Amino acid sequence: MAKLRAPLFLRRPRRRYIAHFLPQPFRLTVQVQPLTPGDYDALVDLWKQAGLEYRPNGRDSKLSIVVQMSLDPELFLGAFQNGRLIGSVIATFDGRRGWVNRLAIVPEERRKGVAKALIARAEKLLRQRGAMIIGAHVERENTASLRFFESCGYNLRGDMVYVSKRERSDV
Repeated sequence: MAKLRAPLFLRRPRRRYIAHFLPQPFRLTVQVQPLTPGDYDALVDLWKQAGLEYRPNGRDSKLSIVVQMSLDPELFLGAFQNGRLIGSVIATFDGRRGWVNRLAIVPEERRKGVAKALIARAEKLLRQRGAMIIGAHVERENTASLRFFESCGYNLRGDMVYVSKRERSDV
């Protein structure tokens, strides 16, 4: 007797993490996959569209991003729709904690599940590396982002304050 298999569109892919969501009246597919140095210009454009601060002379320079990517390339994730970068997140693991940083979605694709797909993939990769705690830095006035992270199971820590030390003001 022949074994029944699910239709192709219902099968899970092996290598790529694909998020499906259904804006009426058609299905929209987004592929979540690691970014490459060749995606740098699209990444910067995405950050600008999403309203994220961009520091081209420091941490966001092409050289800095390429070096960061080389440390753990799987953790720089992009959400692609028809070959266009519409979302990204950078995950990091310091050996104790996982962090999700620079979550960005183009404005016209927000509230469609793209951010949740990126966070789910980042969390999976961080757990595979041993992270039992995953955190995110969110600006206090970014209430939409705070609500989003709470909807993903993150808890606001009112007892913590972020401090930093910078070599220059433009990094």
